[in-house]
Amino acid sequence: MMKIDKAPVPLIVPDPDDPRLTQTVTGTDQTGARIDIKVPMERPLTLYLNAQEIVTMMTIGDYPEYLALGYLLNQNMLKYNDAVTEVEYDDDLQVVVVRTEHHTNFEAKLKKRTQTSGCAQGTAFGDLLEAVESVALPKAELRTSWLYQMTQTINTMPSLYLEAGAIHGCVLCKAGEPLCYTEDVGRHNAVDKIAGWMYRHGVEPGDKILYTTGRLTSEMVIKTVRMGIPILVSRSGFTAWGVDLARQVGLTLVGRTRGKRFIALAGEERIVYDQNLAYVEEESAKHKRKGEGGDD
Repeated sequence: MMKIDKAPVPLIVPDPDDPRLTQTVTGTDQTGARIDIKVPMERPLTLYLNAQEIVTMMTIGDYPEYLALGYLLNQNMLKYNDAVTEVEYDDDLQVVVVRTEHHTNFEAKLKKRTQTSGCAQGTAFGDLLEAVESVALPKAELRTSWLYQMTQTINTMPSLYLEAGAIHGCVLCKAGEPLCYTEDVGRHNAVDKIAGWMYRHGVEPGDKILYTTGRLTSEMVIKTVRMGIPILVSRSGFTAWGVDLARQVGLTLVGRTRGKRFIALAGEERIVYDQNLAYVEEESAKHKRKGEGGDD
């Protein structure tokens, strides 16, 4: 096993040139011509908390330590004040083990699970609202100048999505600046990686914005609130329960953010309209992503 004693530098971005994350496959196009395209890898990762097997996730395989920690935090199996003594990852076995000082046993919780609206293996164990009922989100603000700056930056950054498609991205931002950008086959994995990154680096959530390419579902709202982030933004659309939960807990929820457009359905009081729209460009066709024609 390889011990992960030190986290990487505190700024991560997708690496579309990493050969471990995509595979070139050959097929035919609409004319019958042969064509080579890149597709994302999808491999199992089994997570252990101390000696107990928790879950096997399907993931592209990067940042397994962040994914493991973030999953446990967002499932309320690991508390933010818990002492993690070690995180070990074995690339050959595709296993990651998180060790803590205190004893853990989640057999009862593992038996009671709710299938969430996330793609791939998005599951939330125990009571969905358990982790958010007592959370008080900070009084942050969202300036529209930040919103347009960060979406423009994110849309023009190199990414696995633009290279191979079939993937979701999540970005942690402060003001208009992206701090941590993760991608995976499921948006729940991408946001869990960010939660793990924040935990390892002691990043405070109160002045942060979470951006996602995926739908604003109940799962995404719960994870964002669990992380203590007061603002959630997406280029895609909403679900009714996602909106209801955001309004209940005071989360600012902004969706359909493309070019000059966006819609806020919760927490609008945090928005400061300081950007002159005459100076905002529409989204370039070459950077259009998932969700452009609907709310996927």
